[in-house]
Amino acid sequence: MTIPKFPAFPAYASEGDSVTIDYAGFTLRARLYRDDTTDKPDERDDGFWPSLDPKGAGYIGAKSARTLARHMAKAEEVMRAWKADEWFYCGVAVTVERNGVRLTGEFTNALWGVECNYPSKQGNSYLQTVAGEQADAALDEAWQRIDRILEAMKEPA
Repeated sequence: MTIPKFPAFPAYASEGDSVTIDYAGFTLRARLYRDDTTDKPDERDDGFWPSLDPKGAGYIGAKSARTLARHMAKAEEVMRAWKADEWFYCGVAVTVERNGVRLTGEFTNALWGVECNYPSKQGNSYLQTVAGEQADAALDEAWQRIDRILEAMKEPA
């Protein structure tokens, strides 16, 4: 069976937002957590600022000054939005429950440093992708925990 796709996160998401899916008697929940990094986008990415210098980290290729200006405007908009707290880095963590009992760790199936509300045409669609990528490992962890519980129940007291 294929795990169904998580629903989309809101177009403007906040810390604590979550989406769920039901699969084979399990409830999988993907929740957003604010990443505690204090690094600015241009501190996290050596090539953040575009450049026409082939030796520069932000080299965009042999482009025109107009293209450079367009890339620079986008980078400036990203920084403006960051400073205005319009977007943030987050963690997308997937947990698994069955009958109201959580079977996985809160953060054992998570990816951190993901852009949330990043100013782009794609919106928050990547959050849904990340959640889906964590789902298999979260289900594996849940099944392993169930197996350990069943084995423990077989042992004599």
